Amino acid sequence: MILIKLGGSIITNKEKPLSARRKTIENLAKSLKKIKEPIIIVHGGGSYGHYWSVKYDMHTRERKYDLRGVAIVKNSMIELNKIILDSFLKNKLNPYCLPPTDFMVGNKPIPKKVKEIEKISKSGLIPVTFGDALWYGQNKTFILSGDKIMTHLAKILKPKLCIFALNEDGVYSDLKSKKLIHELKGENPSISENKMDVTGGMTRKIEEATKISKMGMNVFFVNGNKPDRIVKAVKNRKFEGTLFRGK
Repeated sequence: MILIKLGGSIITNKEKPLSARRKTIENLAKSLKKIKEPIIIVHGGGSYGHYWSVKYDMHTRERKYDLRGVAIVKNSMIELNKIILDSFLKNKLNPYCLPPTDFMVGNKPIPKKVKEIEKISKSGLIPVTFGDALWYGQNKTFILSGDKIMTHLAKILKPKLCIFALNEDGVYSDLKSKKLIHELKGENPSISENKMDVTGGMTRKIEEATKISKMGMNVFFVNGNKPDRIVKAVKNRKFEGTLFRGK
């Protein structure tokens, strides 16, 4: 089973609020169809969820955020999710919408529910979940990032492989020259963060990928603008991107 994260910077135009990159989503769907193994998809919020999270000053920490903001973030994520589901259906994939509330209680995953996701993926359906604003309890809410969902799912399901599709080729040792790091083993590369990304941008992705690799699973960062690289990573062909080797 393969766990794939479609980053918000790939599926949306982060510079333009509430703007999906429909052609890119279409290309991703066409490439995912070439994968003949069970897959689970997680997607980010980009200029949908992140845009409203910034506007209403919502973060990953559990607090009493503006309830109007909570409602709008959730609604925007459903809107983006629907765009992705429609594209998958158009390309003869069988997506199965799975909001994180289906397998989370507060900020903790429900192992039994998470294991059901694997059964769904092995049936031929493609579970599709996403970062979201979630109820925590005691009138508190929080933002659950898609990157954190990747770690939750990986810890319980132990997928064969985890892939993060980004808007870059991978992790760079130098941002100016864009010199690519082909493999990471605990290094701390310099990363510039997008101020709009309240879930931590590339830094958060590296943190979560490192956690997953320490559990013994390989994690690949690939350029989602070149979706065939996702297929190559799955098929273990010449890999283009950054590998976090499982320890």
